[in-house]
Amino acid sequence: MGHKDNAAGVPTFWGTSGSRLQKLITAVATTDFLLFGYDQGVMSGIISADAFTADFPEVKGDSTYEGFVVSIYAVGCFLGACFILSFGDHLGRRKSIFLGATVMIIGVIIQIASVPDGSGGGATAQFIVGRCITGVGNGINTSTVPMYQAECSHSHNRGKLICIEGGNVAIGTLIAYWIDYGCTYGPHAFVWRFPIAFQCFFALVVIILMLQLPESPRWLLSKDRNEEATLVIAALNNERRDDPAIQTQVTVIMDAIRASGHEGGVTNMSDLFTNGPSQHLRRLLLGASSQMMQQLSGCNAVIYYFPILFQTSIGTSHNLALLLGGVNMVVYSIFATTSWFAVERVGRRKLFLIGTVGQCLSMVLTFGALIPGTESAAKGAAVGLFTYIAFFGATWLPLPWLYPAEINPLKTRAKANATSTVSNWLWNFFIVMITPVLLSGTGQSGWGTYLFFAVLNAIFFPIIYFLYPETAGRTLEEIDVIFIKGYAENISYVKAAHELPRLTEAEVIDKARKYGVNYSDEEASVSMHEKTEGVFSAPLTDDQTQK
Repeated sequence: MGHKDNAAGVPTFWGTSGSRLQKLITAVATTDFLLFGYDQGVMSGIISADAFTADFPEVKGDSTYEGFVVSIYAVGCFLGACFILSFGDHLGRRKSIFLGATVMIIGVIIQIASVPDGSGGGATAQFIVGRCITGVGNGINTSTVPMYQAECSHSHNRGKLICIEGGNVAIGTLIAYWIDYGCTYGPHAFVWRFPIAFQCFFALVVIILMLQLPESPRWLLSKDRNEEATLVIAALNNERRDDPAIQTQVTVIMDAIRASGHEGGVTNMSDLFTNGPSQHLRRLLLGASSQMMQQLSGCNAVIYYFPILFQTSIGTSHNLALLLGGVNMVVYSIFATTSWFAVERVGRRKLFLIGTVGQCLSMVLTFGALIPGTESAAKGAAVGLFTYIAFFGATWLPLPWLYPAEINPLKTRAKANATSTVSNWLWNFFIVMITPVLLSGTGQSGWGTYLFFAVLNAIFFPIIYFLYPETAGRTLEEIDVIFIKGYAENISYVKAAHELPRLTEAEVIDKARKYGVNYSDEEASVSMHEKTEGVFSAPLTDDQTQK
């Protein structure tokens, strides 16, 4: 890590510390998610372009093959997330981000080097392999970047920063749509090669910025690299290493690591499936289910196939469909920025619930307008798609990237966050594969597709309402105490989050001990059997704690 101390003795990276250093870390995260969004949107304007179908004729008129070429990217992302699931704890956050960006560049080079020779599907196969490799790089980074930012952020703005990161998916998709549209007026090879090649710009920015940015302090402490971690925490807080507040923060994180049995920094897969006071399995399922529901809400059916939806369901020309797709992405991007200001004020739960209701009603409007099968009625479906993407951008776009990164404890965070990302890409692949088939086989103009997504969104509401605790304004260690409290008092974790007041770092440790837990460790406390016997039926009194 390339740090220097300034005149006040405060460590700096890229010559900055405190909020400016936070902004640089946010710049890396947002650039990476710009790339993620760009990658998601770039194929939508290319897949049905005449130049692309001429060079790769296998996709022309074959909805299944078309779905495969688009969705193979999600398979690569799945493999990248699996890689982090296995090796993320060993590599750390910085090396993983370097690796992900480098792999993406390699995949892009393979794609743009595909040269159709008229002898068969060799060029198409090469393009598919390249797109899959690009996906591997993206899977590595989407599993790592939110976690890296969460571990380097303060509790009061963690949600905002990760929502800025997630919201840039929409802006990246917007850039892709308009580059696709502009390239349709270029030479034949330029139509699809330039939009694919432009991904390298974002990846190079990520690599360059990461050269002198710090490693996650929590990961460093889990590897017993205490001196480096103290340096990073001091830089992030714009304080000297020997400041008492810095030493207190280091102590709290180290206590959490020791209590959770995470010393050495490597977590066994079996640890993901334990519960007890720290509720590893429950928290894993909360994070992974948010990613699953994001995909099953129908977002990528709209994002990937928006131009095709307009051509097949509403009957527009390819040029007009691309133009409308670009306008839709402008709406998407504008509404994605609203989460930056609402996530800490409104909270995670309310935004999830508001988005679910809005998406459900938008899908109802869309399928209802398509049932008559007339062009004039289908314009109502266009309105539904626009309102859907507005609600999605403001809520369900960023939140599933934020929630797993903060809801999981330090011991399982890397593996649980990677598992959540695996969930995202598995369901992404499923939805992107079935959407062309659904559109062609579910009633007039594919109205059944939108009915399917409307029903799924309706199902999500009670799941979120009854199971998702609020985490806004909490430190990562404070979130641990929410689950300790819920387990100890045998109450809903939603209720536990509502009842627990804001805690200082010292109060976090005291509160955990009050519940008979050495910080957050189920292994260091009692078994499920002891809970059943009533040992955890109520918090300990101050007198009992002192004994």
